Amino acid sequence: MRRAPATRHRLLLGGFALLSLGSLLAWSTLPLGAVPANTVTVTRADIESSVTALGTLQPRRYVDVGAQASGQIRTLHVEAGDTVRKGQLLVEIDPSTQQARVDAGRFSIDNLKAQLAEQRAQFKLAKQQLARQRSLADAGATREEDVQAANAQLSVTQARIDMYQAQIRQAQASLRSDEAELGYTRIYAPMDGTVVAVDAREGQTLNAQQQTPLILRIAKLSPMTVWAQVSEADIGKVKPGMTAYFTTLAGGKRRWSSRVRQILPIPPKPLEQTSSGGGSPASATNGATGTQVVQYTVLLDVENPDGALMADMTTQVFFVAGQASGVLTVPLAALDERDGMHIAQVLAPDGQVQPRQVRTGLSDRLRVQVLDGLGEGERLLIGQGSGG
Repeated sequence: MRRAPATRHRLLLGGFALLSLGSLLAWSTLPLGAVPANTVTVTRADIESSVTALGTLQPRRYVDVGAQASGQIRTLHVEAGDTVRKGQLLVEIDPSTQQARVDAGRFSIDNLKAQLAEQRAQFKLAKQQLARQRSLADAGATREEDVQAANAQLSVTQARIDMYQAQIRQAQASLRSDEAELGYTRIYAPMDGTVVAVDAREGQTLNAQQQTPLILRIAKLSPMTVWAQVSEADIGKVKPGMTAYFTTLAGGKRRWSSRVRQILPIPPKPLEQTSSGGGSPASATNGATGTQVVQYTVLLDVENPDGALMADMTTQVFFVAGQASGVLTVPLAALDERDGMHIAQVLAPDGQVQPRQVRTGLSDRLRVQVLDGLGEGERLLIGQGSGG
């Protein structure tokens, strides 16, 4: 009973001895000077240097349709998502008040025209009386005062005619304004497009005296515009006309290609800080330092023939600063930077490590283009070995 544990103990000791002997033999076969480290190979690949940013999709062309007439919405002929044509009737507002003003204006003009006709008759009579007085004056049968009175009456009548004509023109101008406001009770589509938002409902009362109430928005869903927010550290690398592409969460691996149309020179105005710590979407706050990262808006247009892009979608934008195909590349982690130079630790076939200066080109933040100093297929130390 006591011999079995002793036997197992001897077997374990023997196994450890064999493992130690194998490790010693393996170590003795290593080349002199070998450095235990991970290695990477210099390979050819395509590389792209780009600036990344987040953005939001918006229709490039849209119009907010508002009400210029006050009143209750009688009929709303469209809903969100409807396609409309320019000139299509969208909304009808109760026209009772505006129609009453138009009717009153027309009645006022009719009254003024009647008074104008009366004054013209008076003018005709005054003209005849003046001619009679002048005839009598030539025969010495009337006084000069009577001639002057007849002449004054003719002038007064002419002045009244001019006054009524001016009042008629004023009333007609007022009537045109009332008729225009009556026309505003029927709202038509100002452009072809899609109704993307409806902010009012049938039966709602609109007050257009203080501000223009917004009823709905019409937009053309092609082309769309990406409003990308680029940090001030990267904005100097972005230029108008630069090639760019973007992806969306809903689009999977699909890419949309575009070019930079415009860079807005002034960043959006920061919003007031709220008690909850909210800030402007155009700036990010570094919690450690309390400083804000300024972001500039870059605009890109893209056609949307299949309607896959929708308003307010979030996009990841890549501004392509440079591209190269089939060039030598290595991971950035395989290079050390010393005094402004890039140094690679090259693993020679005999196991020796040779530091070598490397001239680099484009970088995609993971890999870097090798312009000079390394050859295809060479192995580089990475990790602990690259620092030795």
